Amino acid sequence: MESLNNETRRTEGVVKWFDPGRGFGFVVSEEGGPDILLHANVLRNFGQSSVADGTRVTILVQDTQRGVQAVEVLGIESIAGHEAPGLEDFKALTPEQLRAAPLRPARVKWFNKDKGFGFANVFGHGEDVFVHIEVLRASGLSDLQPGEAIAMRVIDGKRGQMAAEVSTWEAALKAVSSGKG
Repeated sequence: MESLNNETRRTEGVVKWFDPGRGFGFVVSEEGGPDILLHANVLRNFGQSSVADGTRVTILVQDTQRGVQAVEVLGIESIAGHEAPGLEDFKALTPEQLRAAPLRPARVKWFNKDKGFGFANVFGHGEDVFVHIEVLRASGLSDLQPGEAIAMRVIDGKRGQMAAEVSTWEAALKAVSSGKG
């Protein structure tokens, strides 16, 4: 990335779209102006491989010959606090009850974005945990890769264990170390 100058500025905005397969997406700044390129490498440096459309982000941006580009992600605000997942199994639980479940370390078994679901395994447990696309989106993520390390809040659903919240492993470590996990 060739910058026009070395100056970066902090901005907040909303993810317009992000495609992990293509390796980039765009953010719309609250301040207006052109869309901001968000490259997958910048997102990975923050510890995430994807981000859901509509998620609020705080980023450092730089003007380049190709337009405005994000150079660092400072924060991603999960939309889980704003919208409870719309699945039947969650209807009887309050957002506080969902957040009270401990974050459990897990690894993605498989996830199919087109089908809208997948499964993960909590470390030390053999039972699969169902992960629904709406829970993933409410958690601020758009996709998961097989073998990816994650943290989940798990509840007992009508048909087995279900993820109530999903975060990247790095984000969960940051939350636990700061006392928010």
